[in-house]
Amino acid sequence: MPLVTTKEMFKKAYKEGYAIGAFNVNNMEMIQAIVEAANECRSPVILQVSAGARKYANPVYLRHLVAAAAETTDIPIAMHLDHGADFEICKDSIDNGFTSVMIDASSKPWDENIAITRKVVEYAHAHGVVVEAELGKLAGVEDDVKVDAKDALFTSPDEVEEFTAKTGIDSLAIAIGTSHGAYKFKPGQDPKLRLDILAEIEKRIPNFPIVLHGASSVPQDKVAIVNQFGGSMPDAIGIPESELTKAAKMAVCKINIDSDLRVAFTAAIRKHFVENPTHFDPRQYLGDARAMMKEMVKHKIVNVLGSANKI
Repeated sequence: MPLVTTKEMFKKAYKEGYAIGAFNVNNMEMIQAIVEAANECRSPVILQVSAGARKYANPVYLRHLVAAAAETTDIPIAMHLDHGADFEICKDSIDNGFTSVMIDASSKPWDENIAITRKVVEYAHAHGVVVEAELGKLAGVEDDVKVDAKDALFTSPDEVEEFTAKTGIDSLAIAIGTSHGAYKFKPGQDPKLRLDILAEIEKRIPNFPIVLHGASSVPQDKVAIVNQFGGSMPDAIGIPESELTKAAKMAVCKINIDSDLRVAFTAAIRKHFVENPTHFDPRQYLGDARAMMKEMVKHKIVNVLGSANKI
């Protein structure tokens, strides 16, 4: 099936009260794990490419791997650029087959954010591509995106109407309590999403798709496996999955998931080499990593996002 944009995906998700997983990809095994899981769950899916993935795998390789994945299934797949830093990166991605791009000018002054975003929107829409932008700042680290906790800002509902109207974007990433990276909260804290802000934003821009970044929960069973087999990951507490499910039943149509996948992938490889120290065939340990990551994606689709059987 050819790659699609997120436009129809989000329209259906908003109406029926679920979210679509946007899973970060870095290599063939990760793409296979995500697409196989989504296919078995009969769920639409978004494969997204970060700046780090572009540097690591080369966007040309990733584009062809995603195209190959799309040929193996009939589920809707969108290919999304995550955190495009400027117009040139977004343009290059659009020209090379991405069906969705994010322009992240949230660190810029208000007028500059609008101007840059509008420029991307005009080019993207002329080429049949949809655009996501961001208001507010999430704390944490993800590849080239680094925001100190003291600089994090919740999205202001007072700004969303003007921003969406002046830019013409198709979806909006907001900051309501999630954060990039694995280590989000200290033990003993009770992390919650600011669903009150989300509800107010939904009032201001009804029927408009909202996006959550930094929404991995880093499950403790996978952290335990990493540590059991030679790792040193500290306890990591993310936003409870129940909070993400609540957001998915509101205006949130896309939830980004990355750290959970990395932890599962790494846990499987560590476990494989402790149990099979003489193995040297990458197909063996990467096969285990693919299988564990696939189960993680299925869990998210079925138990968190609610997108199973939504084709």
